[in-house]
Amino acid sequence: MSNPSNNINKTSNLPGLTLKQNLKGSAGHTFEIIGTSEKLKQTLSIVDRVAPTNASILILGESGTGKELIARRIHALSDRSGASFIAINCGAITESLLESELFGHEKGAFTGAVNAKKGLVEAADGGTLFLDEIGEMPLSLQAKLLRFLQEGDFYRVGGKDSIHVNVRILSATNRDLESEVRNGKFREDLYYRLNTISVKSPALRDRKEDLGALMEYFSPGILSVLTPETSDCLLRHPWPGNIRELQNTVERMRVLSGGNMITPQELPPSIRNPLAHKKELKFNEIPPVEMSLEDLERLHILRCLEHFHGNKTRAAQSLKITIKTLYNKLHRYGILDKSEANL
Repeated sequence: MSNPSNNINKTSNLPGLTLKQNLKGSAGHTFEIIGTSEKLKQTLSIVDRVAPTNASILILGESGTGKELIARRIHALSDRSGASFIAINCGAITESLLESELFGHEKGAFTGAVNAKKGLVEAADGGTLFLDEIGEMPLSLQAKLLRFLQEGDFYRVGGKDSIHVNVRILSATNRDLESEVRNGKFREDLYYRLNTISVKSPALRDRKEDLGALMEYFSPGILSVLTPETSDCLLRHPWPGNIRELQNTVERMRVLSGGNMITPQELPPSIRNPLAHKKELKFNEIPPVEMSLEDLERLHILRCLEHFHGNKTRAAQSLKITIKTLYNKLHRYGILDKSEANL
């Protein structure tokens, strides 16, 4: 692709690349947060102030907005940056396995436990443990997590000796935990323990001025080969899958265009035709005739998730599919990344 600095304003209505903030992690990885929007600046201002503390931080925001990237930034700017950053998706692991993943187990603790195993809490000693989708954690395990947060020690599954570690807990959710607390689905004491400070990761539709910068990051030079019609479609789209959906869309455009100008034909139908992804449709409304079967399935799954306030387990049960199938579909829609989809 050609250099976007020469052609960007001739073919695209999208703003160009204007800000890239690099932070080196403990393992030499670079974590980049892209954009200049006020929403993003406000979030990063809070993040940079609270990162050097040991406070528990709850990161709020929709799926695909980069909550783990914010957590990694907090870790990279803290005194723990030289130690491990370990992340776990609490919604992608069954209840029976989640406790063992977090706290480890002793040999013979259950069928298949042929050896003792350290949990992620133990592995993160001295560093940071990021609990993604904390709202999906079952109540029975919430009590054990609360005890660990209060005491700093825990027991492996099947163990009799307490283990003490020094771990900073960061958590994230796309659900309204205050509502979950009121409905008895999340422990109030755990909520306040996790929510010493909350940070909001803004949705992409609220920071569309960063679209161009993000697209250039995913595929340098892409703005110079967008037709104005394509740019208009991208700007109109509400991006329910946020940055992950954008990344998948950029990859699709790059592959289908074959290095030529990118027209609306290279866009997914839900972006090319706004009616095919009209999230405002009410549950009793009939979808438009021109909606494809794939887009109809996508819309129904997203509406089901919205109905259950982001609870993927309940959504999967309602849809009569397995949680693994739901995660794989959400990955295909650009709402989850591959590591989360592969249970």
